[in-house]
Amino acid sequence: MAILKIARMGHPVLLARAAEVEDVRAAEGRRLLADMVATLKDAGGVGLAAPQVFASVRLFIFYVPESRAGSGGALPLTAVFNPVVTPLDEEMELGWEGCLSIPGLRAAVPRYKKVRLSGLGIEGEALNMVLEGFAARVVQHEADHLDGMMYPMRMRDFRYFGFNEEMDRNPVPLPGEVL
Repeated sequence: MAILKIARMGHPVLLARAAEVEDVRAAEGRRLLADMVATLKDAGGVGLAAPQVFASVRLFIFYVPESRAGSGGALPLTAVFNPVVTPLDEEMELGWEGCLSIPGLRAAVPRYKKVRLSGLGIEGEALNMVLEGFAARVVQHEADHLDGMMYPMRMRDFRYFGFNEEMDRNPVPLPGEVL
């Protein structure tokens, strides 16, 4: 396993629609997946999409640690090939997001509260999960990477966008939130 370089905002690989994965069991896909896991652990994130490591294919990995689980519960590291994320209703919420491809920044981004995630697992098995809260936010963020979208493209109010250090020193509450 190798720790891969992470593409940063501005690189064209992050703006293109990634290609479908034809054979999830192929050796190159297995190698990419193992390297992505090592890279995610090294970077300290909760999700990573293949385009973020310069591989323009429809694959992402994610997990939900106990510390971020909320009512949805923790989830183990999961790999999804050719994912499809479908909102289950129209309800959205504003929440903070960061990105390994946009280091040092975070912003408030609207996302659907409840989604269905479908796709293929590492053995080609069908995956079908209903996710809420933080987990739903993470998979929408990672799926966006597969379509050439980055979280600033989804923002509605740039007052809620800034450097982590500044926002830690000067917290900005989201609408309806009390600090």
